[in-house]
Amino acid sequence: MSELGVRAVAGLPEIGSGDRLGELIASAAGELRDGDVVVVSQKVVSKAEGQVRRLSAVIPGAEARRLAAVLGKEPALVELVLEQSSRVIRAERTVLIVETKHGFVCANAGIDSSNLPDDGTVCLLPDDPDASARRLRAELAAASGASRIGVVIADSFGRAWRIGQAEVAIGCSGLRPLDDWRGRHDAGGRQLEATLIAIADEAAGAADLVRNKASGVPAAVVRGLGDYVGSDDGPGAAALLRPPHEDLFR
Repeated sequence: MSELGVRAVAGLPEIGSGDRLGELIASAAGELRDGDVVVVSQKVVSKAEGQVRRLSAVIPGAEARRLAAVLGKEPALVELVLEQSSRVIRAERTVLIVETKHGFVCANAGIDSSNLPDDGTVCLLPDDPDASARRLRAELAAASGASRIGVVIADSFGRAWRIGQAEVAIGCSGLRPLDDWRGRHDAGGRQLEATLIAIADEAAGAADLVRNKASGVPAAVVRGLGDYVGSDDGPGAAALLRPPHEDLFR
């Protein structure tokens, strides 16, 4: 690969539960070629899958009320965070870091209220982001005629060693998520021992550079990653999760 191109996919309508998102993106994207990677925001995938909740309909339990009082958060929001989590990692200074039922370590289980049409609602992560990516890939292929397409579902995550958020892949299909360089040699002939390049995360980050978060543009096409795009679904973004016994922050 010597060149990478990224273009935003504009013109999509407001997405609602049950919409055929892959077909809508294929129509708005114009030509899709074999080897293209379509990066889609988590928020629009969750909307299509009905993962929007009204806070007034949530009844917080005792633990949610306790944490909400400590953190200064809405008890109903904390209840949803706990429902979507396997455990709480850190709760202090208004920050609630959890491990989600998917295995992600992030703030508020990825739940937020931005870019939603109705006040008092929040959006949850997809139940199974890799399954969502596989479904989108099938819809895109059927609608575009391109059989070898990659799909990344991207979301904004904070990073333990850095200030600021960056997009990462929470779902992936058709794209090799990791490029393993262990055992290869660098330019000086030294064998590499720990280098795994997070291709899916880097595709997510590249796409975000052409998608203003306030512009209502939920998707982008990354062209130039064809070497990493295969004919099968692949292992998904689950391959990017660090096992707990290797995680020095847990």
